[in-house]
Amino acid sequence: MPEVVGVRFRRAGKIYYFAPTGFEDLKVGDYVVVDTVRGEDIGRVVIAPRQVADSKVVGQLKNILRRAEPWDLLQMQHFRNRERQALEKCRQKIAEYGLPMKVIKAEYNFNGSRLVFYFTAEKRVDFRKLVKDLAKTFKSRIELKQVGVRDEAKLIGDLGCCGRPLCCASFFCEFNPVSIRMAKQQDLPLSPMEISGICGRLLCCLAYENEYYAEVKERLPKVGDVVVTPHGAGKVTAINVLKETLSVELDSEATIEISAKELKTGKEPTAHRRRRRRRKR
Repeated sequence: MPEVVGVRFRRAGKIYYFAPTGFEDLKVGDYVVVDTVRGEDIGRVVIAPRQVADSKVVGQLKNILRRAEPWDLLQMQHFRNRERQALEKCRQKIAEYGLPMKVIKAEYNFNGSRLVFYFTAEKRVDFRKLVKDLAKTFKSRIELKQVGVRDEAKLIGDLGCCGRPLCCASFFCEFNPVSIRMAKQQDLPLSPMEISGICGRLLCCLAYENEYYAEVKERLPKVGDVVVTPHGAGKVTAINVLKETLSVELDSEATIEISAKELKTGKEPTAHRRRRRRRKR
C-alpha cells in the first residue's frame, strides 16, 4: 500500500494525495509547496502521512517540493487580498467586450504567477481576446474556468435555509448524488421551494438521513397495513420515522399513536380480511 499525505488548497476543497518522501514527519496543519498540474502552489496538510489502499490512488503520486516558508505564506496572503480587485477588473473587461458570462470568483496561486477566473454562462463563450487582455493587465498566466450552479454556490458561499453556512462551502469536499426519491422517502413536501437550495438544485442535506429513513421504513408496517395493537386491530394511517411510532385507526374510528415495539404479532383479524376481500370485489 502506498504512503500518502493529504493536502487541501482551499477550505472545503478536494483533498489531493502526494508522496511524503523526505517529509514523513508532516503534521495536520502544516503548509507545504507542491507541484500541481497548474504549477506550484501552497496547500495545507489535512491528512498526516499514512498508508492507503491502492484503489484510492489515481495515477502517479507527485512529491512535495518543500515546506512553506513564512515568506511564502505572506505572498499567498498578499495575492489573496488582491483577488477581489482582480474580480472587479475582470467584470469591467467582460462588460467592455459584451460577453454573455458572469464571473463569480478570482483565485491567485500563492506567488501570483497564475490567476484563475471562475464563471457561469448559459452557452459556450469565445473569450480568447479577453484572456489576452487580462494577461496584459495582470501580468500573470490567465485561466477562465466555467462552472455549474452548484459550484457557484460553493465558491461564493452563503447561508442556507437552515440559517447555517452552506454545507458545500463549509465541509463538503465533493458533491454527493441527491434525488427526488430521497425527499419522498423522508415524507417531505415535494414543492421545489422547500427542498431546493440557493443553487436551485435539490438540497444536499437530503442525503444525510436518507439511509436511516430507508432502514427504519424497511422494518415498520406501511401506511394502509392492518396491524394488531394492545387496543385492538386497526389500519396504519401515518408513520413517524424519528420516533418509530405509528398512527393507527382502530375499528372504533379512534386514532392512536403507538410504538412499533408494542405491536402484537399474529395473523390479520378475520374481520379485516373480510373487508379487504370486499374491497377487491
